[in-house]
Order: sequence, then structure tokens, then C-alpha cells
Amino acid sequence: MKRIGNLYSKIADIENVKLAHLKARKGKRHYAAVKRIDGDAKRYLNNICGTLAANKFRTSTYEVTTKKTGPKTRVIHKLPYYPDRIVHHCVMNVLEPIWMSVFIRDTYSAIRGRGVHDGVRRIKQFLKDTSGTAYCLKIDVKKFYPSIDHETLKSIIRRKIKCRKTLSLLDEIIDSAPGVPIGNYLSQYFGNLYLAYFDHWCKEVLGIRYYSRYCDDIVIFGPDKALLHNIFYQITEYLLCNLGLEINKSHQVFPTRVRGVDFLGYRFFGNYTIIRKRIAKQFKRRVSDIKSYKSSQTKKQKQSALASYHGWFKHADAYRLWNKYAGELVIYTTTIH
Repeated sequence: MKRIGNLYSKIADIENVKLAHLKARKGKRHYAAVKRIDGDAKRYLNNICGTLAANKFRTSTYEVTTKKTGPKTRVIHKLPYYPDRIVHHCVMNVLEPIWMSVFIRDTYSAIRGRGVHDGVRRIKQFLKDTSGTAYCLKIDVKKFYPSIDHETLKSIIRRKIKCRKTLSLLDEIIDSAPGVPIGNYLSQYFGNLYLAYFDHWCKEVLGIRYYSRYCDDIVIFGPDKALLHNIFYQITEYLLCNLGLEINKSHQVFPTRVRGVDFLGYRFFGNYTIIRKRIAKQFKRRVSDIKSYKSSQTKKQKQSALASYHGWFKHADAYRLWNKYAGELVIYTTTIH
């Protein structure tokens, strides 16, 4: 495999630092930290450039909080906008095209152009092969991000990159916290990279045709239970022996069209798709909140408040649910099935 060098000068280049700042501040221009940098951008961005050029960048102190997402409580590590988030974007501006070449087609999380709804379209496409997707194996990794081994991650990165200064910078960021901290901009890419060669092994060695991964959530389809159980045992051994990861005990092999596949915020039944129950409940609460707004609330404001849910609903067979709760508030030109 070809390894790539001479990357660090591109990362530390002032034009790359400027671009990183523009990307990092998207949707955050009202933040006090971003306003401070914008107020004297030349000085702050030149400082980052000088720090990188001198190999003196060190990760700042994390702000650690907890966040409950559905049934899970996650530990979130937050770094300051300056210099850390800007530096992380500097790295990704240069390395993202390299790492993109490593990912298989059906890896979705944090990959440009391959979000949730791209994954939804692919799952629906898979399910057109009724016999080949009769059963589903659904797994996820136990405490994935905290369980990522630093030395293993570094060795995976070195399979594509040989630039010493770039590797030194990445090592510094990796070693700044236990595991891979949720909340870091680079963490989602590190997580994807950690499983990238496992994805290839599943596709190319095990010969799995219908395989999808979003972060550490994986669904695999097959024609019968015995095949999927055999795949499960091989995957379990590979993850433990090669990556030090364990699969959660909640793994399942089940008939696809009887139970439906709960994945990417939807449940797929083959010939129809519904919204995940938790998202449907959130939608109903949101509609209730909107209905309690003052009468001065404009139609446009109400539409805006529900726009993100429309993005979910239009990929599902959810017309009746949408019409029952939101039909009187919002009428969209885009059809909900």
C-alpha cells in the first residue's frame, strides 16, 4: 500500500489555516470565541501557523460534561475553538481525501456526501433482493470510543501516512485523552478509520454482500440464520484479536421483514419504512410545543420549527403520522410518502 509523505507543510500553510477557520466557524459565528478570532483574524491565524511550523502545538485542556442521548449517557470532551478546533480542521483539510480512499462505499458516519439519508437509500436498495436479505445481523461495539487503543489507531494511520511531522501532530492529539474523546472534531474520523480495514475484511475476506456501518452500528443481511451466526462468530474474534473491541450482548439475528431493521433512525421492513419510535415521540412533543406558541407565531416560523423533522419523514412511509400531527400547521411541496 502506497504511503504518503510531505503533508505537514500543507497543514501548516497560512491559506489552509484561513480555510480551516472558515470551516470551523460555520454555524458558530455568534459564539464569543469566534467573534474574538474574527476581530483580529490575521494575528490569531498567523499564531496558529507559527505554532504549527515550530511543531509546538499542544492540545488544550478539555471541558468534560455528560449528555444523555436517548437511553445512553455519554461523556463529552470539548476543546476551545482557538486553537484546537481550527487546528483539527487544518488536519482534515489535508488528510480527508487520503482517508476517503480507505473507506468502503457503505460506511456513512462523518463522511462527506454519505450522511444518514444516503445510508437509508442504500438499505432500501439492498432490501430489493428479498431472498438475499431475508435475515439481518445487527451489532454494535461495546463502549466503542473509550475502547479505542491508541497504539492500534496509530498503526492504522501509518498504513497510509509516512510524513513524520504529521504523524507527530496526530499522535499528540490522540494521546491527549483516554480512548478517543467524543466531542473532538477529529474523533469521528479516527473512529471511522479504526474500523475501516475491518470493513474491507468483512467485504473482501468474508464476502459479505449487504453490509452497512454507521459509526460502530453495523447491519449485515443474508439469506439464512446459519450464515449470519457464522459471520457473527468470525467478526467477534476479529474485533477482539485485532482491535481490542467487544460486541454488545444485545446483538441479534432476526427475520428482516417480520421484525424490521432498526437502523439510522428508521425501521426497514423491505417494502416499507417507518420512523424510529423515539424520533416519532420527539416529533409529537415538538408539534405540541409549536401548537402552544402564541398566535402571533407566523406560519413561516412554524414551518421552520418542523423543517428538520420533514427531512426525516420524507424518507419514510409516514404520511398519516405527519398529516395527523403536523398537517394543519405545515404543508410542504415535497411529498411525504
